[in-house]
Amino acid sequence: MHTQGLKEIIAATPYIFTIGVAGDSGSGKTTFTQGIRSIFGSELVSTITLDDYHRYDREERKKLGITALNPAANRIDQLESDLGRLKQGMPVDKPVYNHDTGTFDQPVTFIPKKILLLEGLHTFFTPAVRENLDFLLFVDPAPEVKYDWKVKRDINKRGYSAADVKRHIEERKPDYERYIAPQKQYADAIIGIDYSEYGRGLGEERNVYRVTLSQNRMKHSIKDIDLSLDLYSILSLSERDFSLKFATGVQYGQRMGELIIDGELSEHVVKKLERSIEHQTKVRPISMFKDREYVTAVDLIQLIISWRIIHRRIFLEISRECHPADTGAGENAMTCEWKRTGTTGEKFWNNRHST
Repeated sequence: MHTQGLKEIIAATPYIFTIGVAGDSGSGKTTFTQGIRSIFGSELVSTITLDDYHRYDREERKKLGITALNPAANRIDQLESDLGRLKQGMPVDKPVYNHDTGTFDQPVTFIPKKILLLEGLHTFFTPAVRENLDFLLFVDPAPEVKYDWKVKRDINKRGYSAADVKRHIEERKPDYERYIAPQKQYADAIIGIDYSEYGRGLGEERNVYRVTLSQNRMKHSIKDIDLSLDLYSILSLSERDFSLKFATGVQYGQRMGELIIDGELSEHVVKKLERSIEHQTKVRPISMFKDREYVTAVDLIQLIISWRIIHRRIFLEISRECHPADTGAGENAMTCEWKRTGTTGEKFWNNRHST
């Protein structure tokens, strides 16, 4: 007999766990879900880029004088329909937008894996989309950082000139403020990125930025599932500048905690965090930053977000063991069984055996 790990449990259940990541084009959305891809692998994780749901190609948008940030330029109705089917484990004929040509390729049959990532501009835009997402993350770099990233990406990868990129940014700004930024109010977590207080050049040199993770309070927490930083390792084993701060604030009427990290940490700190997550979740191996002497604030936030998402997935698995028909409907009813029986993270794993 052996104890099942979370990977085995996820693979064996029909549940499609959906993670939505919203933010402007070129804001680093893929970076902060890389941890989930690394931990669970391509066998369990699939990704949809919402650019595929553009309604018009590049030339059509130009002629119409409309940006991709405008909801009218996107097939959000098709996204709602497709996501509903994907959430049920059903395949869809997904459109494909080709960034190299600015046109559409032939649709492809898309079959969701047990963890589905959706990344794009309008990921939380409508209630019908939000209700089919299990975790909502918004990535929000400072304007200067976003501008520099977008210039670098669009010149190197998409063949634009610096003047083209600057013009596009100015054209898109009103639509970003009107349609994209307000989606932050629905997020479970918001990641802010700014230049490091230890030097702006460190961003280009070593990917060192000042990163703020704003999170709403967990509605449900599971005993024995936690994440702790080793202060001894931070204070004794690091030889580069590093700062850690926690503050509370209110965004869109809800209180959020802000973890602000800047600089670089010894890899010993991250290794201990990875081992802690392995022990608590039975997900192995977690080795996101192998052969690294130092890790950055961006790296550490990747790991913390991964832990938060894993925590949500464990809670949903525990909730699935309830019997809503006996207790009513809705999320509160679904938590009844594990609360009534005193289920904890450790008890959950101890009860999971297979021959």
